[in-house]
Amino acid sequence: MPGSELYEEFMALHTREGGLVMPNAWDGLSALVLADAGFEAIATSSAALAATLGRPDGRHEVTRGEHLEHADLLGRLTGLPVNGDFEDGYGDTSEAVAATIEAAVEHGLAGIGIEDTSGDPDRPIRDFDEAVDRVRVAVAAAKRRIVVTGRTDNFIQGRPDLDDTIRRLTAFAEVGADVVYAPFPPDLEALGAIVAAVAPTPVNVLVSPSDEVLTVVELRQAGVKRISTGPFLYAGAMAALEQATKALVAGDLAAATAGMGFDRIGELIAGAKN
Repeated sequence: MPGSELYEEFMALHTREGGLVMPNAWDGLSALVLADAGFEAIATSSAALAATLGRPDGRHEVTRGEHLEHADLLGRLTGLPVNGDFEDGYGDTSEAVAATIEAAVEHGLAGIGIEDTSGDPDRPIRDFDEAVDRVRVAVAAAKRRIVVTGRTDNFIQGRPDLDDTIRRLTAFAEVGADVVYAPFPPDLEALGAIVAAVAPTPVNVLVSPSDEVLTVVELRQAGVKRISTGPFLYAGAMAALEQATKALVAGDLAAATAGMGFDRIGELIAGAKN
C-alpha cells in the first residue's frame, strides 16, 4: 500500500469515535496472537525489543536497522499497520531524524514516534527548541506518508512538570505532529489538561495515568484516542516465564510446562500473512 494511503488508513483509526487500542508486540508470535485477537494495528516497543536482545532501552544500543527489521517482520506476518516506537529517531542531528523517517516509510511502517529524549543519562531530555525542531523535521520528511507521534518523556525521566509537558506537546502539534504522547501523566486531571490543550490532535496514553490503572472505557471518556501497552505485555509474558521457571526448580513439571500448546502455535504461524 502506498505511503499516503497507509497514512490515511492509520489516521482514520485515531480520528474515529473511540479511537483505537494499539498493543505492542515483541516478536513474531506475539504479533500473531494480537492480530488473531482482532486488533486493527500494533506497535513495536523499544524497551521490549531491547530486552529481547539483552540490552538497555533508551541508550542507543539498539540500532535503527535492527528496529526496522523487527518492525518489518511484525507487519509482514500480520498485515496490520505497525507503529514504530523509535526512541529519539536514532540520531543526534535533524538529518538523522529525517533519514529515519524515510527509512521507516520505505519499510512500510504506518506510524513512528519521535521522543525528546537524548540517550544521555546526564541530560535525558532535550531542550525545548531542539525537541520541537526534531519533530518539525520529522513531519516535513514524512510528507503525510507515515503518522508522526511527537512524544515527551518528562514524566518518566523525573521531570514532573505538567506545564512544560503541555508546552512541548502543544508545540509538537503546532509543527504538524499527527499524534502527541506523554507517558504516565500523574493523574486523570493532568491527562484531561493535556487532551484539552492539544485538541483536536489525538493523544496516546501508555496504559493509564501514574496514580491509577483505568479501563479502556474510562480513558476514552477522558478524550484519549490511542491506548498503547508499551513493554507491559512483554513484562507479563516474562512474569509467566519466571513463575514457570520457579515451578521447574521446585520439580513441578506440570506447572512448568502448562503453556500454549504447539498445535496452537502452529495454527497461528500457519495463518501468518507472509
